[in-house]
Amino acid sequence: MQFKPLLILVLTTWLLVPLRSYGQLHHIPLDSTSGLKISKQVPDPELHLNFPNINKIAYYRDQKKLSTIQKLEKRKQYDKVLPLLETYVTNFGIENFYKDTYLLWRLGQLFERTGRKEEAKELYRLVLKHHRTDARGVYSYYDSLEQNTKNYYVPLDYYYELVEYRKSIATFKPPKGVYLNMGNAINSSFEDYGPTLNGEDEVFIFTSKRNTQGLNGRANEDLFFSKQNNGHWEEAQSFGKPINSIYNEGSGRLSRDGKTLYFARCESPDGYGNCDLYIAKMQPDGKWGEITNLGPDVNSNAWDSQPTLSRNEDTLYFASDRLGGFGLSDIYYTYKTKNGNWAPAKNIGPTINTRESEVSPFFHPKYQVLYFSSRGQLYNFGDFDIYKTYKVQEHWQEPRNIGPLVNGRGSEYYFTIDADSKNLYYARSEANDLQNLDLFSFPLPMEAHPLAVTKVQGTLTDSVTNKPLSGIVSIIDLDNGIEVSSKYLRPDGSFEFDLIDNSRYMLMIQGPDFFTIEKEISLQDDTKLDLMTTLIDYSIPMVFENIEFDPNMSEIKENMKPILDEVALFLIDHPTFRLEIAGHTDGAGDPDFNLVLSQDRADAIRQYIERRVNMVEGRIDAIGYGSTKPIKEEKTAEDRKINRRVEFRLIKPQKPERGFK
Repeated sequence: MQFKPLLILVLTTWLLVPLRSYGQLHHIPLDSTSGLKISKQVPDPELHLNFPNINKIAYYRDQKKLSTIQKLEKRKQYDKVLPLLETYVTNFGIENFYKDTYLLWRLGQLFERTGRKEEAKELYRLVLKHHRTDARGVYSYYDSLEQNTKNYYVPLDYYYELVEYRKSIATFKPPKGVYLNMGNAINSSFEDYGPTLNGEDEVFIFTSKRNTQGLNGRANEDLFFSKQNNGHWEEAQSFGKPINSIYNEGSGRLSRDGKTLYFARCESPDGYGNCDLYIAKMQPDGKWGEITNLGPDVNSNAWDSQPTLSRNEDTLYFASDRLGGFGLSDIYYTYKTKNGNWAPAKNIGPTINTRESEVSPFFHPKYQVLYFSSRGQLYNFGDFDIYKTYKVQEHWQEPRNIGPLVNGRGSEYYFTIDADSKNLYYARSEANDLQNLDLFSFPLPMEAHPLAVTKVQGTLTDSVTNKPLSGIVSIIDLDNGIEVSSKYLRPDGSFEFDLIDNSRYMLMIQGPDFFTIEKEISLQDDTKLDLMTTLIDYSIPMVFENIEFDPNMSEIKENMKPILDEVALFLIDHPTFRLEIAGHTDGAGDPDFNLVLSQDRADAIRQYIERRVNMVEGRIDAIGYGSTKPIKEEKTAEDRKINRRVEFRLIKPQKPERGFK
């Protein structure tokens, strides 16, 4: 169901008091033989702060305690301020998060001052999610702390260029991923959205505005379903009466046994607000009936919609724009009590909800993973992006953007994932065009996969200077064909990916000033890699020992091909570079014959590279010099061997190549 958030303006003023930084972020050398022993059920360290007063009180204030904290701050007794302020902040109710945001910021500064940087960043994230005033300074400050830990995704158009460059030469499985419109059997010329699947992934349920016989002649929101037949979705059918009515219905969720349907109905006379949550029961004759409003403990006098069930079906998550939340719309939950009733709904908390809108919750049918759509998290690619969060010891972890392969420049919401975590089904719009929602399917990328919790971390440095290098890191899934977004190396040369363990991957790092690094990883546990490479000196030609022809011959030998393939890959990955091949012979024999032979050898290499990667002519110059440019005076057989060589000179473009930072 489309949400209509209630706009709440609260004007507050808060002062950002800078603290002198005590210590910097340190680069930790990585050992390729070591691994982090983190349980695969705990993808991130547990969040430090808990707020037990959320859902108990609206606002917490103790003027006496605040006065004590302020007096100690004036005296610069920060060691006494920190525990008092931490206790005070822990008592926050929902309203504190936008009225007293400066206290979160101040506590974060004190954490950082005492070396507790992870807790400091946790507080800074809360500040940025919940402030309702200009906080550009906070963003700048937080980004400076996060620059060597956040993800720098390669723009999607350039990512697909990288894929195309390698298609003709790579032995890896090419990425599967392009989002696909689900076609005319599902989509209509009207808005189609709100997808869900039954437990066996055989029935696809969604919401559509294709019916126009609603109240006042407006487009009516109804529930539709499609059954899968031999891998194809059949023509969608309406649920019909009594599920669909003259009112608006949508956002359906089926129980695992298929006998209970949870859905939203709007503008109904028995509703408590704009839209309410209902259930319907499958009757013995196979028809739906016993339609029941979930009541005032769950529903409010506002908009309540988009239900999703936990794995055990004892908790119901949904979206609501009721008053008293963190933002324009929040994620709430209710759970079944011992007598089988639904408990009063509760806000899921400040880590997931922000000052903006959170909608479309989806709980994975097999794992403790909650997905939702948000426009208020810290790193959105577009308007609304899809995120995932893990529940660890009853606390929801910091949400993760599932990456640019799904989240584009428009809005992504109303989605579901199949039980086997192979495909994501979602509604998307182009350039925020909410009037043109269609349903799409997409092979589930690694960032969105619930089991992608095994970390691969590393750094790339120059082997001579030990300075960090710039480049693009790509991961190829060799076993599952799951696509992984490429990322830029961070400013300190580090990178990080969350992958699925017990799988094989190819790690590739491409840069403007070094040959592509490729390393196969059989991932069993969290892994750290310390990688080093030598930069290309463009003023000095490269000579490879394996490039040695048989006497008086110019045919490419098998042992040459790996080196020539590496050169070819570099040219493919760097389409603006040129290559000069220079063939040289020793001084033995006829000089004219040597000149022709060296030209034939240079041409053979040029032709091999061009054919290997379907390269257009003109990027490679091949020149034979015969014996006219010896390196050494030929007194021994070893001297003659040194002079028999092929030199490669890469010619770098004047301007920086696209894609590399």
